[in-house]
Amino acid sequence: MTEPHATELPLSGIRVLDLSRILAGPHCTMMLGDLGAEVIKVERPGAGDDTRTWGPPFAGGEAAYYLCCNRNKKSISIDLKNEKGVELVKELAKTSDVFVENFTPGLTGSFGLDYETLKEINPRLIYCSITAYGQDGPYHDRPGYDMVLSAVGGLMYITGEQEGDPCKVGVAITDVLTGVHASNAIIASLLWRERSGRGQYIDCSLLDIQASALANIASNYLVAGKEAKRWGTAHESIVPYQVFNTKDNPISIAAANQKLWENFARALDREEWLEDSRFVSNPKRVEHRNVLLPLVSERMREKTCDEWMELLLAASVPCGPVNNMERLFNDPQMIHRDMIAEVPHPTIDNLKLCGIPIKYSDTPATIRRPPPLIGEHTEEILSDILGYDSERIDDLRQDGVL
Repeated sequence: MTEPHATELPLSGIRVLDLSRILAGPHCTMMLGDLGAEVIKVERPGAGDDTRTWGPPFAGGEAAYYLCCNRNKKSISIDLKNEKGVELVKELAKTSDVFVENFTPGLTGSFGLDYETLKEINPRLIYCSITAYGQDGPYHDRPGYDMVLSAVGGLMYITGEQEGDPCKVGVAITDVLTGVHASNAIIASLLWRERSGRGQYIDCSLLDIQASALANIASNYLVAGKEAKRWGTAHESIVPYQVFNTKDNPISIAAANQKLWENFARALDREEWLEDSRFVSNPKRVEHRNVLLPLVSERMREKTCDEWMELLLAASVPCGPVNNMERLFNDPQMIHRDMIAEVPHPTIDNLKLCGIPIKYSDTPATIRRPPPLIGEHTEEILSDILGYDSERIDDLRQDGVL
């Protein structure tokens, strides 16, 4: 955990008031925190973020799920059902640059924390709302989680084996993508504020973001009316481009252009495939995939994954083992790239978190704080930011606000 040079980070001096929970919002604010922003996580007294209970596994009383997306934050516990609690949040919003929430549309307005209210007290505030379907439209008031939106947003329809049922992706990727888009939108809004002097409202919808992430699959339909289908690990437009079984572990292979195909066929000692009219071009290989792929599969089972890795890498063919978590986090490349961070934590010995994925030459992002305990920084925030004395803080506790 690195504390020095925090003031040199790109977002140092930016304060984020984070009323989000679960994954999309917390992932967004964690990214901002990694870049130096001061992130104040507002949580329900006693319960906190829902993901604190999303286990097992747990460590030191915290769920691993919660720990994955809440580093570089301070936690204050405030009861938003208490009018004094709402006033506290408004006071903090006055001193903040960014406000992030993921309540159902209209809920923040019901207790006076909507954008229209907060921009009156802080016109420079950037207010980001993250919801399932957006702030308007026929579905705007529907609840939603990642799994539901991956279904509605088309991702689940294209995921799974060709003849199998629709399948969810193994991680809440719609939430993660939404967090990335939200953080990007916030940073863009901060740049705009430098020019205009004004904050703005950001409406992030999991459905919109998931649909945009369909990339070529969406384009195939919109441009050519081509309906999508499931391909397992295969690619509908490139052959061979998929996972194959070997003598032991599966291997992923991407022969994504003609040169790579030629290198691949030679590495497999199957040069006759290069002369076969059915395989001479990628369109032909796609047309005759049901002939070619069984031949490739049969050949791949003749050696181990490591043996094929050696041969294919020597031929410059992109390939890699299908790693489980143990192999991934013991991979020498992951270790070299500092993708495992050991972070001191008040209740967990030897807490390990996934490292920061982007490397900066002059302003490297840092992990300065572990994921906070519920309300761990309540007194610090109220005293240092709002100037409350201990007596006033005690009164708020007595009133059930904190």
